[in-house]
Amino acid sequence: MGIPVFILAALLVHCVFLVSIFDIYFSSPLVHGMSPQQTPLPPPAKRLVLFVADGLRADSLYELDSNNTPQAPYLRGILENNGSWGISHTRVPTESRPGHVALIAGFYEDVSAVAKGWKENPVEFDSVFNESKYTWSWGSPDILPMFAKGATGDHVYTFCYTAESEDFGAQDAAELDTWVFDHVKGFFNSSRSNQTLFSALNEEKVVLFLHLLGIDTNGHAHRPNSREYKENIKKVDEGVKEIVSMIDNFYGNDGKTAFILTSDHGMTDWGSHGAGHPSETLTPLIVWGAGVNYPQKVTSQLFEDNYLKEWKLENLKRLDVNQADVAPLMASLIGVPFPLNSVGTLPLEYLNNSAHFKAESMFTNAVQILEQFKVKMNQKKETTLSFLFAPFKPLSDSEQINFLKKTRLYIQQQKYDEAVSLCKTLINLALEGLSYYHTYDRLFLGLSIAMGFVGWTTYVILVIIKAHTNLTKAVQTNNKESTVLFYGFAFVGMIIAFFLLIQTCPWTYYIYCLLPVPLWYAVVREFRVIQDLATNLLSLHISQSIGFFLVCTLGTEILVFSFFYRSTLTIGLLVFAGWPVIAQLWVQAKATALIWTLLCVVLAIFPLMPVVGREPNIPLVIASGLLTLLFSCFQLTSLCKSKNKYRNNEELKVHFYQMLSIALSTYVVSSTHDSLKNKQGLPILNQVISWMTLVSSSVLPLLSPTFLFQRLFSILLSLMSTYLLLSTGYFSLTLFRSALHMKIGPNMKLLNLTKISVKGVRYEALFPLVLSGLMFAWIDMEQEALQHYGLSRKLKIAGFNFAYATDITQFRQLHLDDVRRSFFFVFFIVTAFFGTGNIASVNSFDPASVYCFLTVFSPFMMGGLLVLKVVIPFVLVSCAFEAVQVTTQLSSKSLFLIVLVISDIMALHFFFLVKDYGSWLDIGTSISHYVLVMSLTIFMMLMNGLAQLLTTKRLELPRRTKHHST
Repeated sequence: MGIPVFILAALLVHCVFLVSIFDIYFSSPLVHGMSPQQTPLPPPAKRLVLFVADGLRADSLYELDSNNTPQAPYLRGILENNGSWGISHTRVPTESRPGHVALIAGFYEDVSAVAKGWKENPVEFDSVFNESKYTWSWGSPDILPMFAKGATGDHVYTFCYTAESEDFGAQDAAELDTWVFDHVKGFFNSSRSNQTLFSALNEEKVVLFLHLLGIDTNGHAHRPNSREYKENIKKVDEGVKEIVSMIDNFYGNDGKTAFILTSDHGMTDWGSHGAGHPSETLTPLIVWGAGVNYPQKVTSQLFEDNYLKEWKLENLKRLDVNQADVAPLMASLIGVPFPLNSVGTLPLEYLNNSAHFKAESMFTNAVQILEQFKVKMNQKKETTLSFLFAPFKPLSDSEQINFLKKTRLYIQQQKYDEAVSLCKTLINLALEGLSYYHTYDRLFLGLSIAMGFVGWTTYVILVIIKAHTNLTKAVQTNNKESTVLFYGFAFVGMIIAFFLLIQTCPWTYYIYCLLPVPLWYAVVREFRVIQDLATNLLSLHISQSIGFFLVCTLGTEILVFSFFYRSTLTIGLLVFAGWPVIAQLWVQAKATALIWTLLCVVLAIFPLMPVVGREPNIPLVIASGLLTLLFSCFQLTSLCKSKNKYRNNEELKVHFYQMLSIALSTYVVSSTHDSLKNKQGLPILNQVISWMTLVSSSVLPLLSPTFLFQRLFSILLSLMSTYLLLSTGYFSLTLFRSALHMKIGPNMKLLNLTKISVKGVRYEALFPLVLSGLMFAWIDMEQEALQHYGLSRKLKIAGFNFAYATDITQFRQLHLDDVRRSFFFVFFIVTAFFGTGNIASVNSFDPASVYCFLTVFSPFMMGGLLVLKVVIPFVLVSCAFEAVQVTTQLSSKSLFLIVLVISDIMALHFFFLVKDYGSWLDIGTSISHYVLVMSLTIFMMLMNGLAQLLTTKRLELPRRTKHHST
């Protein structure tokens, strides 16, 4: 198999492995075909007002300040005197689209559904808005349109500000909330002169939705503990007070309006969200008005947290709910059918109504969830062979009928408490049954992917042994055996395909289940290689074999542990620092060994640094730029002294331009920071320079000479200029859903792709310099190791040219020490990710890092810039690894295959650790780890090709033709 074909196959296989996690663990449990269920008794409220303060943490609203004054005096008065309160517990991903869907539709979208945020998607399920008579909504263009476009009929109306209004580099984001409050007031004032609108507003089953984005935006820009965030809460409090007063006056204080204030998600102390930290999953819930219970006085309450004491609310009953429970609460208050896909349980303690009403409402809730269970069961039954189908026994057909009859009888006999208790049991069983059928194929699919993983890794190991070592003998292929083998595996594939076909399985199942067949066919074809390998292993001393296996296992586990504990990388780097002594390399190269050891120790400090910075340290970014310029001057001096390396000074011009880019980047970072700090926006000149620097950084290295150190240093300068521009603050990047926290919608608010958040901190600008220094030392050390083991003569690195390093006649076979080289590369790649303070978590994006390029939210641009920032250290390591390969006389494919094996073993490790149970923090972390290691593997394959391009290719500048006069 040729190298391009092999790399393409590897990419496809790994993309399948990556995507499979969503089908296995996080596919959508959404079902259709249920009939609407509505409480038969008249509701307590004619209308409902829903305030969603985007990004508002529970503690930020409920806590008192240093003077024991509430952050939101009006809302504090409501929960103390007029309504009920509690905490709404959200789920991962703690993002705006899933949060609003849970609140308004009572349904938890699967993790991968955030991908729908890349474009304006309507919801694919029912909602309280859809069931209402009329809904009017005001707020962000990211959230409102999806509920309007998903509604049946034309009764959901939206009023949105423009996407450009969210240029938060130049104004206070609280103005967005002011816009909403002002437009709601204007709307009601205009209705007095519009009879049609006035009549519609006086109908029953009306919903008014106010989406308040300012708090979330100020949280990202300034952090939740900032003055701006807290002032925004006060503005929202005042705005809510004014709106409530205006609505009560408009309806003549008829007492038929219910009010709910809550949030879609919280926010971490460093201004991000997306994962399962309590600061992200605990949101406030305050309900008051028609049909709502008044505050309930209590003497003691049992909760695992200590919030009640901190908030001085120990004597007011706290009523916690799951976020999806808010939807049935709203439906019950205004008497609309429960959303068809809702999995929420009606929180009865919030209701101030008769026991009969509560029992009927719970019965409606139970029947509505049971309807989903029945549809889900029938779907799975129809797509499974009858003799293989295993039903959910606790809720058989007879049990369902028994539950419903019993509950209806209790209600008729006015045994309302017993009816409510039975309904809660039925709801819990129905939800368990939904989960059971949703995960019905999980074991089957998981085993298929695991077999594919093992088959692929085994095949790569056999390719390494066969093509790049002397452990096997050349054996002529037996055509007859190969034919029998081919037809045997083809028959197995046909059986699997037929089995999937008769069960009408999704097309993705065919990929997951059939992928292991060709992989294991390729493995079994190399049976002779396996025999030779076994013979060679048996000839070794048992202690050698066990020792090698233990060392490999320990190395892999260190890499795995680094995803949980970043300090593991520090331990690894300190061990690396002692490598010259352990391998006795220091004897022949004391200076190089000393530099290697010092740089390993310095780099080992970075994983120990805190992952979250409080303020962007611009002076440190400037210092990094000046330090880079200093190194450039040393390099320039060296170039000027060299002979016959440069002609017509073209290469010197390239070097000067790169130095100018570094200087300009340093200036732009400082200037942009000052401008945004003074709320003057992004200077257009700075923006132009930033984009020009970004574009030129990809071209300039290709104009430099292909001599090893000159080309690598040119790559460093170009990438460093871009990296400095992206170091204006600390940032976070979620790869699992793509890159940013962003609210889902057009033009802004990015989706999160993956799972993995990146929170760069204050010292990040220094990291590429230290990493690059270590990479240069690594190249020299590998030359010493090559000479020490007698594998090759030592090359003169200074005169080595990448352009002439592809002579296959000079390539050697793999040696045991080459496994160590590959491990070093994987370790440095992981260090390149975690070394700048990144953590494997599902969090979100803070736009501060891209403020040199743009301040108005733009999903693709911001996502691409953040990915670029993460990739830059990868490119530096990959280029150094390319240099190590060619200077140690190895083909690019041989060492990279070992790298692939190491990363795949890690990925398989994390595949078995993925889970969708336990705390939401654990769930989010397990997803992130797997997605991150798979993404790193795919990135390493792409980086391998990019490194070859950057190191070996050269663009020639057009030269002027000299004219001589005669």
